[in-house]
Amino acid sequence: MDAGRRAVSAALLTGVLVSGSRAVAAPTGPERRAGAGARAAAGPRPAASLLGQEIRRLPTSRRVVALTFNAAWDESGLDTVLAELRRRKAPATFFPTGTYAEARPAAVRAMAEAGHGLGNHSYSHPYFDDLSTQERAREVRAADVAIRTASGVEPLPFFRFPYSSTTQDAVADVNELGYAAIEFTNDTNGYLGPAGGMTVDKVVRRAVGSLGPGAVLQMHVGSSADDGVVLDAQALPRIVDAVMEEGYEVVDLREFLVAS
Repeated sequence: MDAGRRAVSAALLTGVLVSGSRAVAAPTGPERRAGAGARAAAGPRPAASLLGQEIRRLPTSRRVVALTFNAAWDESGLDTVLAELRRRKAPATFFPTGTYAEARPAAVRAMAEAGHGLGNHSYSHPYFDDLSTQERAREVRAADVAIRTASGVEPLPFFRFPYSSTTQDAVADVNELGYAAIEFTNDTNGYLGPAGGMTVDKVVRRAVGSLGPGAVLQMHVGSSADDGVVLDAQALPRIVDAVMEEGYEVVDLREFLVAS
């Protein structure tokens, strides 16, 4: 989908801040078999301005930037990222896959215990444009169950498409499940690592070049290579420095939730 055509108007959202870190019991038995993981009707929901489109820039005119991290490989760099976010008192949103949550529950629990929101990055990281509506629902719901089981908290109603492979139908499907499609203004490409021609300097430049009201930066924890190098973790202090120097504030995506 064309991010330019679908950019929302720069209007400051006045929704109610809702915490996404409320402890809940993991679905079991008949509830799980019935397809648990759909958003609870009484829980926090995305503001209307986040629905009907993929979100690549938040609907605000404020000089704010959202930091987001995908998690699908291992926990390399996670401790560094969490420590830096804690030192800066900066919020972030992590988007683990369901398989990641099942394989590395301690890592997902650490994200939640640090006070950060947990989004949904699908269960097995497939291309959603290749799936039916029913298959998409199974991916989203299975990931929700895995993430809440690992973390002990209620995941946020934010979904990020694997490979950023979005279609209007797929966005409508995840909206119907109660999720906003939170994509990104720019990916730092740190996940490519040194083998992919990336450096810390390049990661920082890509992040700084994306700054603008409501920018959403996509980064990654974990390493897709065997070298364990996580450039986004190494670059994070410089990225946050640049955000502050440019007069921006790191915003919590939970500000864009409203109470049901």
